[in-house]
Amino acid sequence: MAAPPPAGGAPPAKAEPPPPMHHEIMEQMPGLRYCIHDNPDWPEAIILGFQHYIINLGTIVLFSNIIVPLMGGNDGDRARVIQTILFVSGLNTLLQTTVGSRLPVILGVSFTYLVPILSIINTPRLQRINDDHERFKHTMREIQGALIAGSSLQIILGFSGIWGILTRWLSPVAIAPLVVMTALGLYPWGFPQVGKCVEIGIPTIILALVFSQYLWHLRVKVKKHYHVFELFPVLITLLLVWGYAYILTVSGAYDHASVGGQRNCRTDRANLIQSAPWVRVPYPLEWGAPTFDAGHAFGIMSAVFASVVESTAGFYAAYRLSGATPPPPFVISRGIGWGGIAILLSGIFGTASGTTVSIENIGLIGITRIGSRRVIQISAAWMIVFSIFGKFGGLFASIPVPLFAGFFTILFGIVAAVGISSLHFVNMNKTRNLFIVGFALYMGFSVPFYFYQYRQSAGYGPVHTDGKWFNDIVNVFFSSNAIVALLIAALLDNTMRSKQITAKDRGMHWFHRFHEFSKDPRNEEFYKLPYMLHKYFPPT
Repeated sequence: MAAPPPAGGAPPAKAEPPPPMHHEIMEQMPGLRYCIHDNPDWPEAIILGFQHYIINLGTIVLFSNIIVPLMGGNDGDRARVIQTILFVSGLNTLLQTTVGSRLPVILGVSFTYLVPILSIINTPRLQRINDDHERFKHTMREIQGALIAGSSLQIILGFSGIWGILTRWLSPVAIAPLVVMTALGLYPWGFPQVGKCVEIGIPTIILALVFSQYLWHLRVKVKKHYHVFELFPVLITLLLVWGYAYILTVSGAYDHASVGGQRNCRTDRANLIQSAPWVRVPYPLEWGAPTFDAGHAFGIMSAVFASVVESTAGFYAAYRLSGATPPPPFVISRGIGWGGIAILLSGIFGTASGTTVSIENIGLIGITRIGSRRVIQISAAWMIVFSIFGKFGGLFASIPVPLFAGFFTILFGIVAAVGISSLHFVNMNKTRNLFIVGFALYMGFSVPFYFYQYRQSAGYGPVHTDGKWFNDIVNVFFSSNAIVALLIAALLDNTMRSKQITAKDRGMHWFHRFHEFSKDPRNEEFYKLPYMLHKYFPPT
C-alpha cells in the first residue's frame, strides 16, 4: 500500500537519484610514466633494462639449481646452462618484441616444463649411466630432442592462426581467471623460497614494498629530477640486501647453520663465478646431437600447450600495464608462433627448458609504470652480453635465491591484480558471471593441488597407465593452474548463454573493435611490424 500523502496536501518528496559512478571504466590504465612506444633517455633506459635482466635472472638461476644437479651436472655445467639460457632468452626476447607480439615482454624459463623434464631425467635408461657427466650430456640431448619436436605444436597453433581464432571466444570473464591463475600458480617460487632464508627474504619484501609504494614520490636530481625509488626499487633493494647478506656471511653468522641454510643464505656458496669461463659464446648443438623419443616428445607437448596458455595470459597482462590496446587475435597468434620458434631455439641450443612469457617482468612493469618496448629490448641485450662474459654473469647469478624470491612475492601479486582489473569491463551484478569467475578460480587452485599432493605421496601422478607418454600429457595438463582456469571459464562463458546475458554483460563490447586489426587505428601504432616485414606479412 502506498504511503499516505503528507499533511497539508504537499506533494510527496521525489526519490533521490542514485549516486554517480565514482570510478570511470577505462580501456587503458592511466598514470603510466612511459607507454609501449615511448622511449626514456638512454642512460635511464639502460639501467631500467638491467633491472629487468636481474629479475629474469632469478628464475633462470632457480630453475637451473633444480634441474642441472638432477641431470648429473656439476657447478661448471650449471654455469654453462645458465649462460645458454640467458643467451637464448635474450635472442628470443628481441624476436618477440620486434616481429612477434611486439608487446614489452621477456621470454624466460617456464616451470611448467618441470614435470615432463623430471620424467625424462628419471628414465631408467638414463639413470643406468654411472658417470655423472656422461649422464648429464645424454639427458640434455634427450631434453633437446623433446623440445625440438614439441615446439612444432606451438609453431602450428601460432602461425596457422588457429590460436587467434580460439582467442576470439575469450571475453574478460575468461581472461580474468586466466591471468590471475597464471600469476598465483607460481606461488611455490615466492614465499616458500623466501622461507628458506628469512634473514634475506623478509628484508627484501619490506624494502621493495617501502621503496616502490611509500617512497616512490621522492626525487633525486642527476642532471634532471628522477623518482629513483619508483624507477629502480629492485636495484636499490638488491644492493642493500645483497650487501647485508655478504656482511652476515663474512661475519660467520651461518658458520654453524645447516647445509640447506648455508646453501640458501651464504653469498659464497653458489660457486658460479669460479666455474664460469671468462668468455664463451653459446652455440647450437653444444652438448651433441639431440636424441628423439616419441614418448618424451608427447610429454613435452603438454607443457608446450601450457606455455601457450601462460603466454596468452602474459600478453593480456602486458597490454594493460604498458598502455597498449587489447591485442587483436592476429597479434596473439603471431606472438604464440614466435614463442614456438623460441622453444625450437631452446632445444637447438640446449637450455634444458622451454620458454614462456615472463610473469615477473610484467609485474616489474606494473610497479615502475614503465611499459617501454625499448627498455625490454635493452634488457635482452644485457642478457646476451652477460651470457658471453661468464664471470660477470656468474657474479649476479650467485645472488641468493631467497633474495630473488622476495621480489617475486610482490611482482606475481601485481600481475594477479591486473587479471582482477579485467573484471571492471564485466557486469559483476550478474550471478552468472560471479559463478563462472569464482568456480574457475577455485578449480584452478584445487585441481592442480590434488595432482601435486598425489604426486608427492605416490611418486607419480593420478593418471598412471602403461602408456608413460599418456600419463605425462594428462598429469602435466591438469597440473597447470592456468589451463584448468581457462578451460572452465571459457567453456562456461560460451555455453551459459541466454537472452538476459548480452555481450556488454560479458565485457565483449570492449574487445569487438580490436578483433580486426584495421578496426582501430591504435592497433597499427602498437602492433604493426617494421615496414619491410609488414609489406610481406600483412595483418589479417
